Amino acid sequence: MEDTLTSRLERCYTGAIHDVLRAMGERDFVLPESLRGLDPALKLAGPAWTVSGRLDATLDAHTTLLNWTGLLAQARPGSVVVCQPNTSACALMGELSAETLRHRGVRGYIVDGAARDVEFILALGFPVYCRFTTPVDIVGKWTPDAFEQPVTIGAVTIADGDFILADRDGIVRIRQEIAGEVVRRTEEVVGTENLLREAILNGMDPQQAYLKFGKF
Repeated sequence: MEDTLTSRLERCYTGAIHDVLRAMGERDFVLPESLRGLDPALKLAGPAWTVSGRLDATLDAHTTLLNWTGLLAQARPGSVVVCQPNTSACALMGELSAETLRHRGVRGYIVDGAARDVEFILALGFPVYCRFTTPVDIVGKWTPDAFEQPVTIGAVTIADGDFILADRDGIVRIRQEIAGEVVRRTEEVVGTENLLREAILNGMDPQQAYLKFGKF
C-alpha cells in the first residue's frame, strides 16, 4: 500500500498538495525555500526515514566513518532519507554514499545542510536536496545520534514515516496519518484543473471558469 501511495504522490505536484493541505487546516508543512535539488528536474516522493546527528571532535576518522556507513546500512529501502545534521561545517552526502543508497533502494535524500561530489551525484540521477555544497567531509567531525525520531527543519517537524514530495517548487511534508486522504483530494484537484484549463482554452472567460469550477 505504501508503494502505491508513493507512486500516486509522485504524479502530483507540490503546489496542488500545498493547496489541499491548506484547505484541510494543516500548518507548517513547507520546508525552507533554501533547500533545493542538485538536479531540479528530479522529483522525489516517498515516506521519510529520519536521522539526526551532531559534530563531535572527540571521534577519530575511523569511528566517524564506521558510524556513517552504519547509517547507510540502516536506511530503509523505498524511503526518502531526511537528515537534520545540526551543523553547516561539513557535507552530509557525497558520491559513494549516494550510490550506496540508490543501490539499496532508497528513493532520495534531503539534508538541512550540505552535499558534495555534485557532478558525480548528478551523473547518478539520485535525487538530493540540500542547502549548499562544500568539499568538506564528515571524517573526524560528525556522527549520527538518532534514527527514526522526529526531526525539525525550519518550522516543519518530520516524523519517521511522514510522506515527502519535492519538486522544482520546493518540498512539502504530509503527515503519515492523513497522507492517503491528501493524495486522494489532490488527484481530484488535478482533475478539476484539467477541466478548467480545457474550458479556458476553448474560450471560456477566466472569471466564469473560476466561478464554474471553484478553482484557479
